[in-house]
Amino acid sequence: MTSFPSDILEDIRVHLEEEKKNLSLRIDELSKQDPFSDSDRANDNAASDTEANEESSHDRFVALIDELKERRQAIDAALLRIGDGTYGFCVSCRQMIDTDRLGILSTAILCRTCEEKKKKK
Repeated sequence: MTSFPSDILEDIRVHLEEEKKNLSLRIDELSKQDPFSDSDRANDNAASDTEANEESSHDRFVALIDELKERRQAIDAALLRIGDGTYGFCVSCRQMIDTDRLGILSTAILCRTCEEKKKKK
């Protein structure tokens, strides 16, 4: 199995590390903005419409944070693959993933063919 040139992998690794750092900062920001993160919230006797608004906002924050955490996990997995020499290869068929695909989705684990097969199931 051939691998990507080490200079290209290093550029990808640096990019992924930076993206991971930015995601972590964004997760922290959103966590602080979540209305449920306010410790005084439990004691504020808010009106029911305010409570409903806070609940809705909380749900949005949780969904955003979960999405960012999933992206961060995908980056961690890609970094592990870079480390063990399997980055850029389809986990299903073991063929090299098209570089255009990796350019768009640097955490891709499936080649286009296997991704399409997965979608059809």
